[in-house]
Amino acid sequence: MVDEAGIGRRYKTLAPVVDERVRRLMVAAEALAIGRGGQIAVSRATGVARTTIQQGIREVQRSELRAGKGRVRRPGGGRKPTVVTDPTLREDLERLVEPTSRGDPESPLRWTCKSVRKLAEELQAQGHKTSHRMVAELLHDMGYSLQANQKTLEGSEHPDRNAQFAHLNGAVQQQLWAGEPVISVDTKKKELIGPFKNGGRELRPKGAPEQVRVHDFLIPELGRVSPYGVYDMAQNEAWVSVGVDHDTAAFAVESIRRWWRSMGQPLYPHATRLLVTADAGGSNGYRVRLWKLELQKLADETGLEVAVCHFPPGTSKWNKIEHRLFSAITQNWRGQPLISHEVVVNLIGATTTKTGLRVTSKLDTNQYPAGRSVSDNELAAIYLRPDSFHGDWNYSLLPRPALLHNEAVIT
Repeated sequence: MVDEAGIGRRYKTLAPVVDERVRRLMVAAEALAIGRGGQIAVSRATGVARTTIQQGIREVQRSELRAGKGRVRRPGGGRKPTVVTDPTLREDLERLVEPTSRGDPESPLRWTCKSVRKLAEELQAQGHKTSHRMVAELLHDMGYSLQANQKTLEGSEHPDRNAQFAHLNGAVQQQLWAGEPVISVDTKKKELIGPFKNGGRELRPKGAPEQVRVHDFLIPELGRVSPYGVYDMAQNEAWVSVGVDHDTAAFAVESIRRWWRSMGQPLYPHATRLLVTADAGGSNGYRVRLWKLELQKLADETGLEVAVCHFPPGTSKWNKIEHRLFSAITQNWRGQPLISHEVVVNLIGATTTKTGLRVTSKLDTNQYPAGRSVSDNELAAIYLRPDSFHGDWNYSLLPRPALLHNEAVIT
């Protein structure tokens, strides 16, 4: 095996202290010593062009030059770099790579893949003498690199965004201070059931990866699941209902109901008020009538005042459940094909973190038909009390039996 690293080190050590001719002879000697494939190996190790190595080999093999005869090019001699002979090359390349920053939104490559080969072809069409290798070197010198998209933009910002965050935070702190339960709720991404690829890697015997399907097409008899999570902020505990039907508001509230019966009520036996923090959209969105109707039923059953604070539109990633629970679940089942409902439930239930997170997960096989409409009469029967600030985002559902003894007017 050719020691290219050693060749490179020797060359870098001597190249600065010898002239151009001696450098040619050095790389030629290395190539001759290697034999077949030597020129390619030495060029790769030193960065010297193969034509230069070949010239050095010819000089070594000519007896009259071995004694030190021949011309050594004066400093600064040789072919000038392309960016010197073609001064507009760099600017034209940058205009292609980032047209909007160069004032050229109509660039021919604005809507195409900007590979170095396509860039070189376009530059050649403009009259430049270049290659994809030269384009790659220029881009590196200009500080460009291959980069993926990064999710940082949250869409248009609502004017009351910061005020709602402050209101939500104050409501949570007050509720926790009073010893009352606070939960963060949301639906995790739907998952196909079956031998499908799941992101991430896990330890397995070398050369024996888990075999999964090439295409992610739904298997009708297995279907997909919708994990709905309920995260208790004070206890660092969570409940996840794995639904097999539609992700509706009825399913969302049923998940909260199951959490309360199994985990919440034993932890908060004297609770009078439950605070729910939720996204602005989805099955628990602030515009969803069925969400409020089902929460009213929950309030009636439990006797709890169910208060809700929604995150401002476009800020769902700030919801505590996203990074306290869902990220941990994703990490726990990385590289594991979700081949059955049992596997999903067990993987979710086995999720833990260093901060002591505990998760309980159960399968919900109930049917939740999509498209359930709520009539105006049903909505009018809801005892909803809007907050003084953004009552559409912040409101409470009061248990109706308790209100029968209260003459307060609820709007």
